[in-house]
Amino acid sequence: MFDRITGFVVRSGYSGVFLLMLAENVVPPIPSELIMPLAGFTAARGQLNFFLVILAGTAGSLLGAVFWYYVGKRLGLKRLKHLAARHGRWVTLCPEDVDRADDWFGRHGASAVFFGRLVPTVRTLISVPAGIAGMPLPSFLAWSSLGTGLWTTLLAGAGYLLQSQYERVADYLNPVSTAVVILVVGWYLYRVVTFRTGGRQAAR
Repeated sequence: MFDRITGFVVRSGYSGVFLLMLAENVVPPIPSELIMPLAGFTAARGQLNFFLVILAGTAGSLLGAVFWYYVGKRLGLKRLKHLAARHGRWVTLCPEDVDRADDWFGRHGASAVFFGRLVPTVRTLISVPAGIAGMPLPSFLAWSSLGTGLWTTLLAGAGYLLQSQYERVADYLNPVSTAVVILVVGWYLYRVVTFRTGGRQAAR
């Protein structure tokens, strides 16, 4: 996988970094924990500019975040509550849960977006409630840019500094990413199994 990604980045340059980070956010095939350190390593070899690598990675990630923001915006609070009322077990939500989540995001939206962009898996998911809650797009882009820019800079910087040892970054971060995904899937399965219909879901 490393050789293939390296070859793709070397051949396609900044556009390759942009497209890989976009794909990682829309349908995550390759984690950013591999893409950005590798791009930083490529920059350390003099084949790319380090700062343009960060810019390309951040831009691709942001475009993916905007995609999911508009998915949430299109879905909307009313439609999500209707979905929760009809298919509560599978979305693991009842309408009251949606109201509480919307209220929480309304109070912590900016910090939720900023810190969410630093957490594997959550990086993609945090864009959906932002869209549902109607967070202004300029504010969403500003906080997403800060979080995403910090994340891509840290990863690319690690690859740049480690150079030929950049695989160590993946060795440390891949288990973290895997653990987060396992926790999210486990949490979802637990919610499905323990979900109870009742008074809280009476509103339809």
